[in-house]
Amino acid sequence: MFFSGDAYIDHPSFGTAMISRVMEMAGMKVVIVPQPNWQDDLRDFKKFGAPKYFFAVTAGCMDSMVNHYTAHKRLRSDDAYSPGGKAGFRPDYATDTYCQILKSIYPNMPIVIGGIEASQRRFTHYDYWQDKLRPSILVSSKADLLVYGMGEKPIESICKHMLNGGSFDELKTMPQVGYLRPIVLSESQNNDYLTLESHEKCLVDKKLYASNFKIIETESNKINALGLIQRIENQEIVINPPYKTLSTDELDRYYDISFTRQPHPKYFKRGVIPAYEMIRHSITMHRGCFGGCSFCAISAHQGKYISSRSPKSILKELDKVVEMPDFKGNVSDLGGPSANMYMMQGIDQEICNKCSRSSCLFPSICNNLNYNHTNLLNLYREAEKVKGVKRIFIGSGIRYDMLYKDNRFTKDGDKYARHVIKNNVSGRLKVAPEHTEPHILKLMRKPSITLYNDFQKFFMDENQKIGKKQQLIPYFISSHPGCTIEDMFNLHGETSKNNIQTEQIQDFTPTPMTLATVMFYSGINPYTGESLYVAHDLDEKRVQKGFFFINDFKKRSEIQQYLRKTRKTDILKQLNRNISMGQNKKHRK
Repeated sequence: MFFSGDAYIDHPSFGTAMISRVMEMAGMKVVIVPQPNWQDDLRDFKKFGAPKYFFAVTAGCMDSMVNHYTAHKRLRSDDAYSPGGKAGFRPDYATDTYCQILKSIYPNMPIVIGGIEASQRRFTHYDYWQDKLRPSILVSSKADLLVYGMGEKPIESICKHMLNGGSFDELKTMPQVGYLRPIVLSESQNNDYLTLESHEKCLVDKKLYASNFKIIETESNKINALGLIQRIENQEIVINPPYKTLSTDELDRYYDISFTRQPHPKYFKRGVIPAYEMIRHSITMHRGCFGGCSFCAISAHQGKYISSRSPKSILKELDKVVEMPDFKGNVSDLGGPSANMYMMQGIDQEICNKCSRSSCLFPSICNNLNYNHTNLLNLYREAEKVKGVKRIFIGSGIRYDMLYKDNRFTKDGDKYARHVIKNNVSGRLKVAPEHTEPHILKLMRKPSITLYNDFQKFFMDENQKIGKKQQLIPYFISSHPGCTIEDMFNLHGETSKNNIQTEQIQDFTPTPMTLATVMFYSGINPYTGESLYVAHDLDEKRVQKGFFFINDFKKRSEIQQYLRKTRKTDILKQLNRNISMGQNKKHRK
């Protein structure tokens, strides 16, 4: 029996659908209870009784706290994974809430948890909304087993084991699972596991918490990772090493499962589900990301190494999209976490086997990385020939830095960029420079803004050649650890000077198990030990974000008022001078 915080959509892009279909494929009968009511007499948790083997629980495609609250800790009024986009159909800390209710009703029935919320909270982690360190979700939820990362292979193994008469306790020996146990002193020197600093030590020493993260991230980026153990009171959390990155054949097998590609009919009268509307005509080509951005959890959850589907599997799914009654000829996305990492991997696998780099792209692109775009470009061309397809758009973000080598376009990168600009942009192309200041970009693990400026010029020139007026939409982040008011003022100046739009922006939100979150909480870079400036104050976070909207009179006034209050007179004078010069230019025009 599967409890989920999301509305049920039978589409491979949604974790609950994929995992439940894999369980079904393994031979189990699965009951899905989406968005159960946790505030009434709990009938949603009781109506099917106890399952034969175990309960499965997930908060959904997002951490429930990220789903509920903004970076300024305000309650969101919408939920992209609920019918009608309405909020209020899942609790805070959904995994904990669902598990605690199930344990109160069925105390002896095992619970298996998974999904992004469980995966990223498997060790002691900083919770932005409570502003404190919380213990592993295994402790708070009282679950019996945790599946971390992408869960198809672990859940299939779990189901087959149980169907073959195995015991639940034997599941704890499987890869890519975690569990709680009494402290086992005799295994403390096991070479297959590393021991982290205890939860209690992390509570009193931020440096130890930061040092834990360095170990966790380093191991998560290895092909041959070790297991990890962390003590809490008289117990210890054991996280077994993961499965190897899925092969193309393995990934094809999961994506070739039959899906209706539709929300459950019970939602039809309750309004569209926004997340579904975005991806209903999209196809996932690959998973994983070797970018290693410090504020992103993708590599920690999906893995650093890319797992790609075969062209045959992708084109087979494209045929299914074409057959959908509401398909009008436009594929909304053919991508992945980063659209242009398909089929990319190390040249010499032996080098990758020994590697522990957090990013294959920063501080420079790894010499052992084959990032040739030819396979991807050939796939686009094949997909564009499919009968019934008019246009294929690339809705996922593109890593423009992978089109270059030594600050010059590679031959295949140039071909790829030109093809995408001509054929695959739905009016706007998303890229993510994230900031302009070198020391912030270094903390983010992102390339220099000059590379973005070069790509922007190329994009505009290419549009002019082909007679199009498409937009390049850059993403930026304010209040990232290390970022000051001065840095945001400089960002405003740089973007204004180079006519860079600052439309797609976000204020940094600390989410569990990212390097940036560790830096936010501890004020320390775990890899260098250096202390960092961190904008903890919500007023300052609002002002930092306000620099993206400085042309708005109200936002500008708030910034000026804050600069007076904090006696940042130099920035205030420069800002007022810039505003005056801008107004004079407008007047002369």
